Amino acid sequence: MKVGYLEAVGGLSGDMMLGALVACGLPVEALAETTAALGIADEVEVTARQVMKTGIAATKVDVHAHGHHHHGADEHDHGRSAAELIAVVEAAELEAAVIERSVAIIRRLAQAEAKVHDSTPEQVHFHELGGLDTLVDVVGAVEGLRRLDVRRLHCSSLPIGHGWIECAHGRLPVPAPATAELLAGTPTQPVDVRGETVTPTGAALAAVLADGFGRPADLIAERIGYGAGNADFDPVPNVARLWLSADIPDGTPDVQEAGQVVAIETNVDDMSGELVPNAIDAALAAGALDAWAAPIVMKKGRPALLLRALCVPECADAVAEALLRETTSLGVRMAPMDRRCLRRERIEVETPFGTVGVKLGYLRGRAVTMAPEYEHCRRAATEHAAPLKAVYTAAVAAAQALMDASR
Repeated sequence: MKVGYLEAVGGLSGDMMLGALVACGLPVEALAETTAALGIADEVEVTARQVMKTGIAATKVDVHAHGHHHHGADEHDHGRSAAELIAVVEAAELEAAVIERSVAIIRRLAQAEAKVHDSTPEQVHFHELGGLDTLVDVVGAVEGLRRLDVRRLHCSSLPIGHGWIECAHGRLPVPAPATAELLAGTPTQPVDVRGETVTPTGAALAAVLADGFGRPADLIAERIGYGAGNADFDPVPNVARLWLSADIPDGTPDVQEAGQVVAIETNVDDMSGELVPNAIDAALAAGALDAWAAPIVMKKGRPALLLRALCVPECADAVAEALLRETTSLGVRMAPMDRRCLRRERIEVETPFGTVGVKLGYLRGRAVTMAPEYEHCRRAATEHAAPLKAVYTAAVAAAQALMDASR
């Protein structure tokens, strides 16, 4: 396995992500195989070339539409719908985990576009993104990470430029409304660049694929690759830099996630309980890693709730503002805390109810925690008319048997 750190030096887009993966050793042929698995090899061709971006040699990946393929007039004008793209991915001859994560990214894109344009995710058509480009960028990135065996990916904060862009909907501010929606909960930083530094696809890739934000403290890079975008933002190079660790044997006890988080809390004794779930959701949307409420007793015996959230330092202000906005509190308390997490790995196991994803947590080289993916188990339970706890038990047993067999 490898650990990756995606550093958005001058922005992030789908082609920049693909370029960085190719620069780190992903064969361009792998992208062609991905288009074949999606059933669109007769419609597009993927190529890679070396370019210079403000003095940095970087890899530029391009998706070319074959000249003999013609869209109908309506499809040409409106592009492909999110539902059509998802159907293509779900029918692809790819691993289940790749399909699942790719669909999650496309859905995230569709939800953002739908909210901005007052539509529904199913009806959204990918004007600016382009259906084929989106498929190649999204699925190529997920499959590329799998082929390079990157099982943990961290991302830097995303640089946000300013100005305006011209698109199918007219003149829009930077970042575009859909991009801004996708950036909710993601650390960002302003840069003095006039133009679009982060595209909707880039924002969605970071939001779904990143296991954390900020450079991991334990990363020792073996490969560093630069992926180029289309724009030129002199003097800022329009590149994304991917750092990849050397191969780390499964079960290595030294690869753990450590870092600092901020605890943000407030006491409320005059707020309706019906508003509490909304406050928790707002904190999570603002970037909280976790948020919860607990009953407490305040002075004079007054019953109250303690609302608390944990987040990375970059998101502290946004999370604090969310709690202040969504509660009746007049202030919040904020305190830095150290955090250490088990090394995590995601596997898929076969059960009598179908394939289920399981997250493993390692301590000193041994899996000490096994957590089946809730949505997988819920879907399997519904399909087989089985109790949810039965699917959970079967998934844990299968994961344990797999671990025992590997020892």
